[in-house]
Amino acid sequence: MKKLRTFYVLVVTQMLSLIGSRMTGIGIGLWVFDRTGNASPLLIAAFFAELPGMALGSFTGLLADRWERRHVIILGDVGQAFASCILLTSFLTDSFKLWHLYLAMLIQGTFGVIQSPASQAAITMLVSETQRDRANGIKQIGFPLAGVVAPVLAGLVYRGLGLAGVIAIDLTTFLVAIVVVSQIVIPRPQTSEESQALSTSLWREMAGGWLFLKRRKMLLLMVAYLAFIFFLINGPLELAIPYFSTLVENDATVGILLGVMSLGAFAGALTIAIAGKTPHRLHAILLGYFLHGLFLIAFGIVRHPLLLGLSIFGVMFPLPLTGALFHTLLQTKTPPDLQGRIFAVTDQLFMLTTPLSFLITGVLVDQVLEPAVKGSDWKIFDPLLGNQSGAGMELLFVVIGLLIMITTLGMAMLRGIRRLESGLPSYEAAVENG
Repeated sequence: MKKLRTFYVLVVTQMLSLIGSRMTGIGIGLWVFDRTGNASPLLIAAFFAELPGMALGSFTGLLADRWERRHVIILGDVGQAFASCILLTSFLTDSFKLWHLYLAMLIQGTFGVIQSPASQAAITMLVSETQRDRANGIKQIGFPLAGVVAPVLAGLVYRGLGLAGVIAIDLTTFLVAIVVVSQIVIPRPQTSEESQALSTSLWREMAGGWLFLKRRKMLLLMVAYLAFIFFLINGPLELAIPYFSTLVENDATVGILLGVMSLGAFAGALTIAIAGKTPHRLHAILLGYFLHGLFLIAFGIVRHPLLLGLSIFGVMFPLPLTGALFHTLLQTKTPPDLQGRIFAVTDQLFMLTTPLSFLITGVLVDQVLEPAVKGSDWKIFDPLLGNQSGAGMELLFVVIGLLIMITTLGMAMLRGIRRLESGLPSYEAAVENG
């Protein structure tokens, strides 16, 4: 019971930090765009924030497994707080330059990548296997919750206290998290046979996550499948604002639709948090992504605001649910003292596809699909999509949805995938010296 209380303390402090970080992101976005009129600096800043996740997976995973995970989580908060201090100082002294923002985002991205695998692996040591679906669902709630709460708070604080006030609140959430986490205890896992076999060299220890997955081909295939899904959807989902704005002229309706989008993700996370343990996690994951693809097709076809809202709710609902179940699957089927490296490697694979998805989606929509709407070859799509502005984006959603459904059906037909959960051994969260 004490460990479960520790988990709730940890997840609440991380939610507060996430809300604070999202507030700073929104506040800086408003400030920079207001003064430059360009979106490019924000995209460059986002790239610097993503860069560490693409490059540091093996190293950060080893930190999470070698050090006390509580200390790694605190280090992550300290580093991100330092980045907030850089920004706050530059704004208070009226010396802000864009490179300050890029440096801060690089630092925050680095320490966020350090913290993430330790945070995920800590759940294994704090929550029993029967409660991990619920625990991961609760953790997933933080992202859509921040998506709803942060814009409102950031708007109010930015209007009243300015950008410095927004960053100061963000810094306060980090300080609260550091103080609280320093008082909790996260048990260290016992050394497993798999981990001992990797201790012959530093390189093998760092590559431990890759080597573990390489020897479990169906688990590696599942990770590759998810990376492919994220590659397909990350870019297109970022089209929500221009897509809604194209189809719906009323700004208030666009805002409502964006709120429904966050509500769908929140509802998915809340569902798994309430339902608790899922008997066949892998089957639920595949069903979730099949439905995700189906709703993407619907999202690309419908145009009425009500139907747009229902379809985007359906698109977002499975994502946190399947994410929570996959995290539980990894926590159950990998040795606890290797989980930092496992989560770091899987996160690295997922993040490698994200910038590519953004780049390809932007070029595809702006340079190919939307211009093609007015061409003669578009007539084959007219009966389903029409030839109005935004039809190119509609085609993208339909094709992506079909690809997800076909890929998911292909995975479900593989006997090794269907038997993955029962075929791999489960690992107990045994405590070191305990």
